[in-house]
Amino acid sequence: MAGGVMRVPVTKSARWLARAAVPAPGGYPKEARAVPLKDQAYEIIRHHIIICRFAPGEKLNEAQVAESLGLSRMPVRHALARLRLEGLVTIRPRKGIEVRPIDPVELLQIIEARTVNECHAVRLAAARFTAEDTAAIDDVLRHTEAALERHDTEALMLLDKSFHAIIAQASGNTVFLDILGNLHDRAVRFWFISLEQQTHQGSVVQEHRAIRDALVAHDAEAAEAAMAHHIAAFRRNVMLLIGQ
Repeated sequence: MAGGVMRVPVTKSARWLARAAVPAPGGYPKEARAVPLKDQAYEIIRHHIIICRFAPGEKLNEAQVAESLGLSRMPVRHALARLRLEGLVTIRPRKGIEVRPIDPVELLQIIEARTVNECHAVRLAAARFTAEDTAAIDDVLRHTEAALERHDTEALMLLDKSFHAIIAQASGNTVFLDILGNLHDRAVRFWFISLEQQTHQGSVVQEHRAIRDALVAHDAEAAEAAMAHHIAAFRRNVMLLIGQ
């Protein structure tokens, strides 16, 4: 760690983890072709950053990224500019593009913001949780159990986002979808790395089930407490990873 900014996790090289965790880029499925190229580039580059395929602190070459995606440089340039606004990359004139390193101070701020917003969202959701919401969250939990059995970290990460999105949607406040989605994505690179620990994977499933049970029971107090415990456990785990 240099200057308080973490570039490589303590337990593993983020670059090694990123390359080993998922296959190399292979372009886009046919059904995605109708999506504007700049949006295609944005979605896949953003996903590569989130799952640490493009590791924190890694230098990106616009031309090489474009070639790997089978796209021209212009949509990639647009995508990188958009990702800069989201705080996922840094673009410095004449110095190039860098995947933004993970700053522990910023990460703690994100966790604090998640705690405030998600605890409030889950209280609202508890009062409004429907049978359809229960079916949706149970489906996510079923898929989570299957991903846990096969140690599929990427699937677990995506399912975690779906779990929290269902709660945000059930809160009845659509602004939470945007706020919490952004907060989740800004922290999820550490989430992905921390989920490599199998003991943490199992505890996350248990925490999700406790939140689910409180929501189904329409118990706002229990739902808030379970969510606070869930986020606090994430905080403890990532702080251990960075030696804080």
